[in-house]
Amino acid sequence: MTDLVDRARGALHAQPFSVLLGTELTHVGTDELTLRLPVRDDLKQQHGYVHGGVISYLADNALTFAGALALGPRVVTGEYKINYLRPALKGTLMARARVVHAGRHQATCQCSVYVMENGDEKLVALAQGTVNRLAEGSGPEEKSPKN
Repeated sequence: MTDLVDRARGALHAQPFSVLLGTELTHVGTDELTLRLPVRDDLKQQHGYVHGGVISYLADNALTFAGALALGPRVVTGEYKINYLRPALKGTLMARARVVHAGRHQATCQCSVYVMENGDEKLVALAQGTVNRLAEGSGPEEKSPKN
């Protein structure tokens, strides 16, 4: 399990956008994981709520990481849907995603996004998506010209 956690953390740290936001991987199980993102003022919209795009990013990333648990590390989100249930103001966002069903080439995953504040946990959003395994040689790193 340690190797899996190390690979997942390495993948997260290889994403410049995740590094920019300060996303952390806090839990990895056999078919579930948790991402954490502390709420900061620069992640909020004009009404003082965490921007929906930030919550959506966190759910998308958690869904894809969960799909990777079933399909391997070379995956991308094929699609996802999100329902926003309440605004997040402060505290820490926690995205918990799990694999619902996995085949050979795609997995269906679900994610619950919570805000933790003063020990209380409130559900902020629910998401469900399809994660697809990438074909060999389909990534941009394989298509770059050789020197």
